[in-house]
Amino acid sequence: MGAVEREPFKWHSTISYKIVDKIVTRGYDTTELVEKGYGFADLIFINYQARIPLIEETEMLHYVMILCLDEGLSTPAAISRLVAKGHTILTQSVGASILAFGHTYGAFQAYGKMLDKYLDRAEKEGKGLDEMAEILVKENQGSLTLGVSNLMLKDPAAKRAFARAEKLGVAGRYIDFQKRIVKAAQEASTEPVDLDMLGAIGATMFDLGFSPEATWSIMAITRAFGCGAHAIEEEERELRHVLGQSLMPEELYDGPSERPVPPLKDRDKIAKPGRSKTVEEWKMDFEERKKLKGSGYSIVEEIEDPRKLPKKEK
Repeated sequence: MGAVEREPFKWHSTISYKIVDKIVTRGYDTTELVEKGYGFADLIFINYQARIPLIEETEMLHYVMILCLDEGLSTPAAISRLVAKGHTILTQSVGASILAFGHTYGAFQAYGKMLDKYLDRAEKEGKGLDEMAEILVKENQGSLTLGVSNLMLKDPAAKRAFARAEKLGVAGRYIDFQKRIVKAAQEASTEPVDLDMLGAIGATMFDLGFSPEATWSIMAITRAFGCGAHAIEEEERELRHVLGQSLMPEELYDGPSERPVPPLKDRDKIAKPGRSKTVEEWKMDFEERKKLKGSGYSIVEEIEDPRKLPKKEK
């Protein structure tokens, strides 16, 4: 039986192409866009949404990106500096800082999916948005992706972002729903809470038409500009470290005290197997391992129950 003839694999893209005399994104010649006065934020709309945005939308995206460009020596910025200490290529330092963007620094995917889930429920169940906001807060109490926390009680940046969106006329259903969530969370909380940057940036970006995934990537790259500056400053201002130069004082170590290394002939007297023979023994060993920091046993993985996931249509 002969081989099946088929078209060889090749990449396809609806985003852009490049030939000898021009680069085209979503149908627009990038040189022509720049020559006619369109800017960086305009190109982001074109790349992610295939449309030229309103002036007000571009202004709002500029506003959000500036808020996210840097926040001092945050963990991603500090990581870029740590990598730069090894005299690496600059892109390695910036890349390391972006890799530090987990849910702590950009839970836009989880946050956006949460908003969509409850907005859909409100429509299907015929509930008002205030009632659905109360349900959301009740079912997600203590979640770090609520968009509401005690982080911005003294900093007005989050609320000013919403105010700017409303002033520019780009605020929509997501900002409206997030404001209701804030109100519901404040009524349910025993401590002061308010809109935080996740809620402010996320809801604003969604109202601008960006998906949660696009929002995450845009904010991560925006932060990379600030992290790049930190990496450059580390190279220019601080002493370079070489292998073996960095030491850790004994006072910072709080593990087991120093103990003699046993000879191999005594190994069987102190060796302990990792295998458990009974369920009770396994449970006891598991609890003991949770006390051993750096083992991973204290980390709780959040895995969705596949039985509760929506069934795919055949």
